[in-house]
Amino acid sequence: MARILASLDMYRKVPMDLLEGTKSGSVLSWLALLWMLSLFFYETRSFLQPTLITDLALDKTNEKKLRVNFNITMLDLKCDYAAIDVVSVLGKEQNVTKNVQKWTVDAAGITQRYVHRNKLQHDIELVDSKVTSTIEELHANGEDAVSLDSTTLEYARREHQFVFVDFFANWCSHCRALAPTWETFAEVMLDAAEKRVHKDDYTDEEYQAAVHVEKPALIAKVDCVHHGDLCREQVIMGYPTLRLFVNGDVYGDYRGHRTVMGLTNFVASAEESFKERGGKMLDATEAAKIRMNVTEEERQWAEALEKTRHSTQNQWNPDDHPGCQLSGVLLLDRAPSHFYIQARSPNHDLAPAMTNVSHIVHRLTFGDRNFFLRQKAAVPTNFLDLLTPMNGNAYVTPTLHQAHHHYLKLVATNMRGYQILQSSQLAQYKQDMVPEAKFIVDLSPIAVSYRQNRRKWYDYLTSLMAIIGGTFTVVGMLEGGMRVATRSVGSKRRGRY
Repeated sequence: MARILASLDMYRKVPMDLLEGTKSGSVLSWLALLWMLSLFFYETRSFLQPTLITDLALDKTNEKKLRVNFNITMLDLKCDYAAIDVVSVLGKEQNVTKNVQKWTVDAAGITQRYVHRNKLQHDIELVDSKVTSTIEELHANGEDAVSLDSTTLEYARREHQFVFVDFFANWCSHCRALAPTWETFAEVMLDAAEKRVHKDDYTDEEYQAAVHVEKPALIAKVDCVHHGDLCREQVIMGYPTLRLFVNGDVYGDYRGHRTVMGLTNFVASAEESFKERGGKMLDATEAAKIRMNVTEEERQWAEALEKTRHSTQNQWNPDDHPGCQLSGVLLLDRAPSHFYIQARSPNHDLAPAMTNVSHIVHRLTFGDRNFFLRQKAAVPTNFLDLLTPMNGNAYVTPTLHQAHHHYLKLVATNMRGYQILQSSQLAQYKQDMVPEAKFIVDLSPIAVSYRQNRRKWYDYLTSLMAIIGGTFTVVGMLEGGMRVATRSVGSKRRGRY
């Protein structure tokens, strides 16, 4: 038995005297050594780096809600009008307020100030309970709120230091409710300016507040149904819009209680603010001098105004188009659903033609964003790009009555985030419909999971042995073949001679 074991020798040695070295063998040996070292380096690096494996399976997520993380800037929509609605086959939520914040953005795209958390404005009084007369009864002795058009509005802004205008539409329910209050307010301001009192029309408190106004404003109104071009020039998005002009420039829109007292106090505060900024109130002499330097057409209009009391610029003004940055978190049902950003106000009837929902998507992700950001080492290099395909994209509507609709197919992952397959198209709306930026969400039944696979140590050793043995064998065969070919060529040459 010992003799059998001793006879087993797979590494028998050949005496060095019987070995013959050649130049070709030396070159091939160095090449074989370099080749083995290179393969050893790459094989070792592959062993140390784990392999990422992707598995597909049915989505078995137990979460009841789908988290949406968003930061979107509406380029031409005031924060007062911006509302977010969530709709699914299971129900609908209008004007979502929780975890949603708004920031006013100026024409240069700079965030100005924090506005609010999208609160509903139910605390605003839309009707003055003290005004009991109807608009017909108030018009019985003439209209005190002057009706203006594009031409007369320019005259009024040049002639009067303070002009307070109600931009309305006759089909607007809020406008019809405001009409008696606005006419009463105009009468109060006019009588305060002329020091006349009609106690049957309004209270002493309202009159005393009007008297405190240093220079009562011209109270006017513009029917946007008949003067649509003028309202578009003024960027009137909702009805009614109560806008105050000071020295011909826009001072601001009134958003307080729609009562005679509230309107009067607004004009008084505007005068105080104007004087604090260094503005000069015109006295009667200065006003007369200004009226002397007017055209004949302006003078005729002013005379007609005094007798009956019945009564811009086409360039893009960036200040008339403030934006709104909306950011926060939404919770959607895990069912086919969508959310959209729309212009809506409980206190106004919006003009569909003036609604522009062009927007920029700064960030839009689904799921726990913080978790998969901490797992960068365990995901593919382009994984974050798949989670945020819309980030940084701008969607601008070229014309009116248009809006972008985004179709989002979500694929669940084991990283508590969702890959997004996104497609967007420009939708056309009817002229009587308010456009909306819509994000339609649909969940894929297939989920993707990523896992790391590390090679076993014995696989690594096996590969190293295969590299060394295989390289030695192949190079040896190559050297043998070259030697046989060289001898064959040499024999043929000697045979010729």
